[in-house]
Amino acid sequence: MTGPNRQNAAMSRDGLRHLRSDLHFADLIRRVGPPRLGVQRQRSPYEALMRAIAHQQLHGRAAEAILARFAALYPDADFPDPLRVLETDDAALRACGFSASKIAALRDICAKTLDGTVPNRRAAARLDDAALIERLTTIRGVGRWTVEMLMIFTLGRPDVLPVDDFGVREGYRVLAGREAQPKPREMAEIGLAWAPYRSLATWYLYRAAEEARRQAPTSRA
Repeated sequence: MTGPNRQNAAMSRDGLRHLRSDLHFADLIRRVGPPRLGVQRQRSPYEALMRAIAHQQLHGRAAEAILARFAALYPDADFPDPLRVLETDDAALRACGFSASKIAALRDICAKTLDGTVPNRRAAARLDDAALIERLTTIRGVGRWTVEMLMIFTLGRPDVLPVDDFGVREGYRVLAGREAQPKPREMAEIGLAWAPYRSLATWYLYRAAEEARRQAPTSRA
């Protein structure tokens, strides 16, 4: 096992041990099994943000279809660089399925990648979470949640809890047997107990919310 993989495995073991001290998490971990965070370490922050814009307010399959058409515009590239996207006319991007607002967001990501606002992975590693959020949320269409998803699933940061996320708060509601979700501020306070493994807690909270959806009785007309 190579250095980063060994480090990640050790972090996962330590994180599981930490979360299992909460009996609710212990039961969930036993049911769900080991975490499968699926960190996309080969992706740049630029590519991750572009893909995130495509996925906004769309079902995953629809977004992936749009991204496939987008990639087909640049058959000689794994993913087009920002300058090439800026040189692509709006009509071609609209034909992929992007709305006018999403095209504007994609172009802003490209421009801010070229001017250095969007860092590469090495530069991102030198920024703490708060600095990265402050920097990237200046981009059109990019909010705090989008940056938090990037930090967890692209940069592999271990201690991120997106407290505004419905799935996270719903997962905790289910896990704790509460009638109502905690508000974001309360969720942040609750999550302090899971530091420094809040990204791992986030993944399991999503699983708790998914379990509840699967187990919910289907309504009949």
